[in-house]
Amino acid sequence: MGSLAWSTYVAPAKPVVSTDLPPGESREMWSPTTSTLIYGDRDAVLVDALLTLDEGRALADWVEANGRNLTTIYITHAHGDHFFGAAAVLERFPRARLVAPVSVVEKMHEQAGERWLDGFWRKGFPEQIAERPPVAEPLDDNTIDLEGEQLMAVETGRTDTSGTSVLHVPSRGLVVAGDVVYNDVHLHLAEAGDGGIEGWLDALTLVNSLRACVVIAGHKRDGADDDPHTVEETRDYLREVAAAAERTESAEELYDAIIERYPDWINRAVAWRSAQALKSNSGDQQR
Repeated sequence: MGSLAWSTYVAPAKPVVSTDLPPGESREMWSPTTSTLIYGDRDAVLVDALLTLDEGRALADWVEANGRNLTTIYITHAHGDHFFGAAAVLERFPRARLVAPVSVVEKMHEQAGERWLDGFWRKGFPEQIAERPPVAEPLDDNTIDLEGEQLMAVETGRTDTSGTSVLHVPSRGLVVAGDVVYNDVHLHLAEAGDGGIEGWLDALTLVNSLRACVVIAGHKRDGADDDPHTVEETRDYLREVAAAAERTESAEELYDAIIERYPDWINRAVAWRSAQALKSNSGDQQR
């Protein structure tokens, strides 16, 4: 086994400005979101950087308390809740590189553009997001060196959005999975039309092939373990929802079926958006 270690920060659920609430719900909360610090004796790599400026500052405090030199921030995929907060982290650690696979960088430009930044993110989180969220530089060889050990970016294609990835640390049996894997939180399926669920299932097979001992989900209940069984739980959720979509007639019926099957999972608003998207056959929605 290698000498690297890791720790995971779970940003708690936070309010979202929303007028499209699930049936029976009075407010919307954003799913708890993770950032993971992988570190050696001197240096560290941060995986994902949250959404708001306040979250980024709290994350920077947490990284600083670890006492390592932050060399790199790796972004698993291009949803704003995983990289907009890098603006605040980079203020604290200006020498750190912000990197992602080429396919992720292409989507980051879209998320930081007017359509999504102003049309979606700022509406949900007014006055909470950096004026100009940073976009990563391409990680051309998909490899990060951390004190002589290799962290491998593994591109997973389309999962909860297109152009996603996980970060694999072979020496430690660790996969930081971004949103390829969820843990006790409803899956974001609003971009899963037109074959998205099938692509996601293929990505989970790829993650299983890495034979990880630890799999850290991008959205998880605080305190939930990081056992690799979450890969199969994510797979089961996808299959259950796909089957329910076939037997139901409306978004409301599909939503009810999801909640009946997963009554205690976090963030019913995500399930509601997923049901609406799957029944409208639209793959170009977000949370």
